[in-house]
Amino acid sequence: MQPVLWAAGGTGFTFLMTTLGAAVVFFFRKKATALAQHIFLGFAAGVMIAASIWSLLMPAIEEAEAAGMAGWIPAAGGFVLGVGFLIAMDGLLPHLHPGAQKTEGLKAHVKRTTLLVFAVTLHNIPEGMAVGLSFALAAQHGNDPALYSAALALAIGIGIQNFPEGAAISLPLREEGMGRAKAFICGSLSGLVEPVFGILTVLAASQIQPLMPWLLSFAAGAMMYVVVEELIPEAHLGEHSNIGTLGVMGGFLLMMVMDVALG
Repeated sequence: MQPVLWAAGGTGFTFLMTTLGAAVVFFFRKKATALAQHIFLGFAAGVMIAASIWSLLMPAIEEAEAAGMAGWIPAAGGFVLGVGFLIAMDGLLPHLHPGAQKTEGLKAHVKRTTLLVFAVTLHNIPEGMAVGLSFALAAQHGNDPALYSAALALAIGIGIQNFPEGAAISLPLREEGMGRAKAFICGSLSGLVEPVFGILTVLAASQIQPLMPWLLSFAAGAMMYVVVEELIPEAHLGEHSNIGTLGVMGGFLLMMVMDVALG
């Protein structure tokens, strides 16, 4: 029960940060500037890259080797499965990225604003899984304080990058003509999948402990797909692409320091 509570707290924090980010719709009339978007998107990408390596892939390799397996097998296999999962979801779930005109996924007769929410919601799934798995890993190692600290660092890092993510959905919704209150609610709810998938992942991991290396690398693959497919390209669109690059470096550095210092 304890890892579930920890996961609920960690993913609850990331959800709260998404909600706070969505709340900026009450204070700003327009969407963020292109420069700010480049910084935020790059920062989010850097955080997720570092989290994928230090918080997911490295523990997956260590877990596999401790069980007497070749560490690279579940790390590579789970990574590929995570990428495949996001590719499948991208191809099936109707969604529309902010600033884009063409809908992705299967055709559906739903509002443009709903498609915008679906896009962010889809990419929040691996983040919730990553936080949940980190707390599950700590519980499986006898509530190791160092692993709990590492899980907290991951939750904090993802929470920080969720703040601009919340704004990145509520402000475009407002620009599409949606009322401020409704845009805020939709932006907030886009992050609700994080505690849902975080808790579900902890419950699943407790029943299938031998698969933990595969699950960790699965989350890493899914997160890296989001980074390479969406965040980095969008951070480098148009002018000021170097700002997006610096955002990636800054996010990576912050997450790396937090994970190593607190882990």
